[in-house]
Amino acid sequence: MRRIKEEKEKKKPGWRTRKKMVAKRLFPLFAPLIFSPMASPISSSAAKKNVKSTNKTTVANYKIMQFDQVAYSLYNEMGLGQSGLKYEVFSKALTGYYNMKHQGKLSDKPVLTMVDFTKSSTQKRLWVVDIEKKEVLHHTYVAHGRNSGLEFAENFSNDDKSYMSSIGFYVTQNTYKGKHGLSLKIEGLDEGFNTNALDRCIVIHGAEYASPEVIAKAGRLGRSLGCPALPMEEHEGIINTVMGNTAMYIHANSDTYTSQYLDHATAMAELVNTNPNNDLPVNTDASI
Repeated sequence: MRRIKEEKEKKKPGWRTRKKMVAKRLFPLFAPLIFSPMASPISSSAAKKNVKSTNKTTVANYKIMQFDQVAYSLYNEMGLGQSGLKYEVFSKALTGYYNMKHQGKLSDKPVLTMVDFTKSSTQKRLWVVDIEKKEVLHHTYVAHGRNSGLEFAENFSNDDKSYMSSIGFYVTQNTYKGKHGLSLKIEGLDEGFNTNALDRCIVIHGAEYASPEVIAKAGRLGRSLGCPALPMEEHEGIINTVMGNTAMYIHANSDTYTSQYLDHATAMAELVNTNPNNDLPVNTDASI
């Protein structure tokens, strides 16, 4: 019996061995706490900054929603969807209109010209609207630059002698008599996209090749050297309507296009400023 007891005592591990064994069992449980980086508490200044940033984002989103309501209501009242103008184009053009107005670039004429170069040249893709009267004043064909494409305008440039159309926001200037008759100078406002328009002599003018007869023969409109050319029987009326510091927007499929004039918050502020009696149209369509 004494021998058995001595053998058991020999096999029983010492306190140091038992300590190591316990440590090995507990290590996996505490390792994440030991090796994971400690989360530092957020300072009060950082918290305030986060709140301010969140508030700014919320206000900006609210401004966009407000502006979209007004824009979509105008879009419906003028029947622009039925005439083939996409809401995306009108919304961007209207945003730019109010941004340009805010910067004092426009006259008191509430006229907005829009060109949608995502459409075929066989379609009427130019619109002139009166924002205050909520009327479509002109809707017709418009040619693009010869190097921008055949039936569709797909390539654009701000370079001289590129013979391509330029996209973005413009403000109309004064008229002159040139080889195409009455013509209108336009100033490009989007740096890198159309700011060389005056130097390139990009103007609105009439052209024989911008007519339904040419479409019937060639299957598309003729093309310009980069100018937005109009049908001869309509160009004078359109030029007289839009001349004198009014807004123009030429739209296209472009992943690179950006503009300072697409600021919804500024557009909404200017829209409210020009409607002090708060008689803004409101869209009741819940889907917008």
